[in-house]
Amino acid sequence: MPSKIAIAQPTFLPWTGWFDLADQVELLILLDDVAFSKQSWQQRNRLRTPSGLEYVTVPVRSSGRFGQRIIDTEIADSKFLEKTIRTVAQNYRRAPFFQQYFNELKELLERSVATGSLATLNCALIAWLSDRLGVKTPRMRSSELGATGKRGEYVARLCERVEASTYISPAGAEDYLIEDRAEFEQRSIEVKLHVYEHPTYRQCFEPFVPYASALDLLLNEGHAAGEILRSGRRPARDLRPNCVEEQTR
Repeated sequence: MPSKIAIAQPTFLPWTGWFDLADQVELLILLDDVAFSKQSWQQRNRLRTPSGLEYVTVPVRSSGRFGQRIIDTEIADSKFLEKTIRTVAQNYRRAPFFQQYFNELKELLERSVATGSLATLNCALIAWLSDRLGVKTPRMRSSELGATGKRGEYVARLCERVEASTYISPAGAEDYLIEDRAEFEQRSIEVKLHVYEHPTYRQCFEPFVPYASALDLLLNEGHAAGEILRSGRRPARDLRPNCVEEQTR
């Protein structure tokens, strides 16, 4: 069983830091059974264009489905696929590795969108990008583990299910992890926060703009993309102290 794991939502065409987090653990759990959040990274991401970063978005069925889980979220209209493929082609046709990867990406998008499932689409893209970036970490879905609970309690139970001793979390979850720290302490699970400094690499347009999808890195840097991705890694840090607890001591 893995000793160090990460848990991350299966976002659409994730950024480089997402893959760096996955690359430094022994197991990545894709958090697919939590609530879908409209207009979040779950259904969109950004590509580099002459005017900066531009969103590409997957339309989903959300009317009357408040609280639906990511795994249950359906793609609303496959017509976005043509626009997405055209956006990639128009903005990356001069990228050094466009010809090597574009047809693979196009075929993968077509197959995955045809399933009608957002989670299937996102997980397929994650698998494809992971392979091309050399991220070999095994993946599984949280929906396969049968854990229950909310927020930090749920994350701690997922860690417990796979007998993990260390959990590296995306930094954005720090506030609720501090509030739910006891859930991890009672299970003897160490919590660390991912730290990442975005690397600079060549892009089709200048100046360099960070925080695009990792697809931007792959199409511009090809086989060197994995090494560049890892160059932004910094040592994971501890959670900050709980100020309320500190004041009562």
